[in-house]
Amino acid sequence: MSAPPPFQSKHPPTSFYRSVLHAWNGLIHTVVHQRNMRMHIISGLLVGLVGSGIPLGLAEKVTLIFCVLLVLFAEMLNSAMEQLVDLAIQQFDEKAKLTKDIAAAAVLVLAIGTVVLFAAVLVHNADVIFANLPAIQRQVLFGVPLVFLGGALMHEQVKPAWVDVVLAIGALSLWGFLTSWTESEVFSAMTLGLLFVCASAAFSRQAQRRRALLPGSADKK
Repeated sequence: MSAPPPFQSKHPPTSFYRSVLHAWNGLIHTVVHQRNMRMHIISGLLVGLVGSGIPLGLAEKVTLIFCVLLVLFAEMLNSAMEQLVDLAIQQFDEKAKLTKDIAAAAVLVLAIGTVVLFAAVLVHNADVIFANLPAIQRQVLFGVPLVFLGGALMHEQVKPAWVDVVLAIGALSLWGFLTSWTESEVFSAMTLGLLFVCASAAFSRQAQRRRALLPGSADKK
């Protein structure tokens, strides 16, 4: 008896570039539509500012970066779970609600654990922090506006496109200014990456707004 033919997908193979593009679209979609994800991005910006302003050891750097990435991963997984549950259950179901609550609780546990680890790192490096107070003041003076601009870019309020462009340029300028004194290129790069996510979310909202204003868009809904 001849062996059965191997399974062949009906869909054509996806290139690596398109796979990355789909993943990026999923990330930006989560930032645009999930308020908690936006809060995690802001928290990541704060961690990046602390890591780039204070000379930390390798263990502390790895711990903070891993925690930020883990929380973002968990929030995206939670959002995917919610979408899947909503797709499968069209009406209210107590078990579906419980599934969503448990998934959200997992993210909450990770977020609380990250805050605890972040506090432990700061306490452990208290001497380093007090020895670098001018750097801390600089990070607060320029970092707080940077975080504000990043949050404004992600904000769900409808803004003219030129406002988003100004916010993005302002955030990038502050990042470049802070990078000239950075203590860690890795944390500076992470901060830049998160700012890029903020700007991409803003421009994604603009694109959605333009599509909604196109003739016939109401008929397609």
